Amino acid sequence: MTENFYFLLIGGLGFFFFGMKTMSEGLKNVAGERLKNFLHNVTKHPLIGIFVGATVTALIQSSSATTVMVVGFVNAGLLVLKQAIYVIMGANIGTTFTAWLVSSMSIFKISSYALPAVGIGFALMTFCHKRKHQSTGQAILGFGLLFIGLHFMKDAFHPLRDNETVRQMLIAFSQNPWLGASIGAVFTAVINSSSASIAIVQMLAFNGVISFESAIPLILGSNIGTTITAQFASLTTNLNARRAAMSHTIFNVLGVIIVLILISFGLIGKMISWFPTKITPQNIMVYIAISHSIFNVGNTIIFLPFINILEKVSIWAVPKKKDSIDFGTQYLEKHLLETPSLALEQVHKETVYMLTIARKAVEQANAFFLDHDMKKIKKVSELEDVTDGLQSDITQYIVDLSQRELNSKQSQEIPVLIHTVNDIERIGDHSQNLVELIRRIIEDKAKISAESEEEITTTWAQIADMFEETIESLKNNDMQLARQVLQREKVINDLQNKIKQKHAVRVSLGKTSLSLDFNIVELIDNLEKIGDRLTNIAQSVLIKMQWKTEKHIYDQDDMPAVVS
Repeated sequence: MTENFYFLLIGGLGFFFFGMKTMSEGLKNVAGERLKNFLHNVTKHPLIGIFVGATVTALIQSSSATTVMVVGFVNAGLLVLKQAIYVIMGANIGTTFTAWLVSSMSIFKISSYALPAVGIGFALMTFCHKRKHQSTGQAILGFGLLFIGLHFMKDAFHPLRDNETVRQMLIAFSQNPWLGASIGAVFTAVINSSSASIAIVQMLAFNGVISFESAIPLILGSNIGTTITAQFASLTTNLNARRAAMSHTIFNVLGVIIVLILISFGLIGKMISWFPTKITPQNIMVYIAISHSIFNVGNTIIFLPFINILEKVSIWAVPKKKDSIDFGTQYLEKHLLETPSLALEQVHKETVYMLTIARKAVEQANAFFLDHDMKKIKKVSELEDVTDGLQSDITQYIVDLSQRELNSKQSQEIPVLIHTVNDIERIGDHSQNLVELIRRIIEDKAKISAESEEEITTTWAQIADMFEETIESLKNNDMQLARQVLQREKVINDLQNKIKQKHAVRVSLGKTSLSLDFNIVELIDNLEKIGDRLTNIAQSVLIKMQWKTEKHIYDQDDMPAVVS
């Protein structure tokens, strides 16, 4: 292989990747938040989910990007696992658009328009002031760069058709499709782009370097290799997000295995006999695109009836660890909305569950304060994401419930429930604040005095007891425990004031640094705010019980104002 080959290949790949990235970013910017909302709002109907996945992938020209986006939405609790699988299936179909785009250059000579596209795109990016026009220019520029890259790759691969070593190696691929699929998978995983690997296979075939029979296993392998991106993206995500990534891998691997078995029985020969025209260098890229589409569409059709089994296999392949937290609601059922009394009971249970998650987040923050284990930061963030998702789901459920026929007491309970859910979500936010403050103290390598550490520990202990009392009072509508929460809130307020006074004295005497003092006072303030939120929840219990008994069951002086 000549030096010219490597120059053309490396440069062509560079242009292709850069063009794909530029075009993808431009298209995403043009679509803006509408693209994200389109994916976010996908319904549970499988065909709509598949359509969304295919459309988004065709728009942004990257199945990996769509799959990573889906993993992110599952991680945030915006999509459930089954919805994610539908979208991933669609993404596999949408990614075939790239192969059609590449094959068009053999028919329409799109490469002739590559340089003008670069010029027009650059002009729009440089001289237009509106962001939408700049993003459009970015997409056009990327389109031009992509085809310049393909043109260089075509020239690079042209001499390989006469290279005996390459020819013998590729003959081996055609004789052993399993080997070809394995190489296609590894190559795609290495370059991290199935679009690029398929484009390279099409360029090799267009230049007569490989036959159609050799190209198909490589294409199949690329469908396996592309799943590695989602797997990497899911490494730092929650359980369901990892399961979504695993479903992508299982779906593609099983589909490829089925087709490879069929190839062993002469599938490719039969496929060629179905083509209306003979395969030539001029149309081979089109037939590769057709084959790629047939595989991905066929794979989706085959697996669609078995979506529940695929979901269960994904759950089995990524089992729940002891300390894992499930995203999504545990008790809410849509069919119960027609029976408001039962629906309200389910909301009550879900709210208690949400409060236990918030408590775990605060407990992890406390553990981080004690052992300085940085892994606790990730755990708190995960738990806070769970509370965010639950807030959204419970609130929507309550809104749906409010549109049913409710009696006066049920109607009164609706706004109280919404306030309670919001208070719990704010506790999750305070847990994030706590770990951030503790991280600052650790990074500053500040030495906390024994007296300050004892003050913080004492406050945290009060919050822990307050959590226990609040959860039990909310769970059992226990008025006595709710009153204890109100009294404990006064204790925490007194602690906060005394600690602030002591720290002011320490700063004035030079016994502590100003930055350390600020972080500790902020930490205590966040704990006190958690106490305020728990007080609000206890207050809601007392209010609800008052309505139920239609009596004044508490002294108004015991009821602090609701924290906004």
